[in-house]
Amino acid sequence: MPYGVGPLTMVLIGLSVAVHVLRLGGYDENIHRELLISSVQIDGAGYRFFKGLTEVMKGEVWRLFTPVLVHGGWLHLLLNMMWMLDLGSMIEGRQSTGRMGLLVVVIGVVSNLGQYFLTGSPLFYGMSGVVYGLLGYVWIKGKFDPSSGLYLHPHTVAMMLIWFVLCMTPLVPRIANGAHAVGLGLGVVWGFLASVKAMRRGA
Repeated sequence: MPYGVGPLTMVLIGLSVAVHVLRLGGYDENIHRELLISSVQIDGAGYRFFKGLTEVMKGEVWRLFTPVLVHGGWLHLLLNMMWMLDLGSMIEGRQSTGRMGLLVVVIGVVSNLGQYFLTGSPLFYGMSGVVYGLLGYVWIKGKFDPSSGLYLHPHTVAMMLIWFVLCMTPLVPRIANGAHAVGLGLGVVWGFLASVKAMRRGA
């Protein structure tokens, strides 16, 4: 990895792993109650929750972001952290940790809200919306502003887009497709807007 490992990227990976270990260590109910966009209570084999973002409106604004730190299983966590390691470190190395932080927070919050308002359920987890947002940002920024140092191989983009479509089919159930779509769309738009000055210079 020529750009090294980003410090913020490692913090996000560490937090995600820690939350997953806590889930497996008997704190699953606490995490559902405190970190999801709205409090979810585990009731036997099911879940209970209230409609609306009551806790957020009362000041628990961390809930808008923290669902990205929760994952459904080790495979889910591993795949998201692999992409986070690559994309996050690239952005930190080629641009800045501040830019990476802004991207992660904004994409995380907006993709979580998108998923919630599309489904009405707070039962969704994972960094996937952020990962797709970073993918869209790096892809478009690298395409229109090569001097940024950001670059994704076309095969990588194709693979991620194929997976994006597959997740919308019954072959891959229980996926937060709303977060994927909103994250990807926001990343693409952000990457384009961040490239406007470079495109004007090259005109």
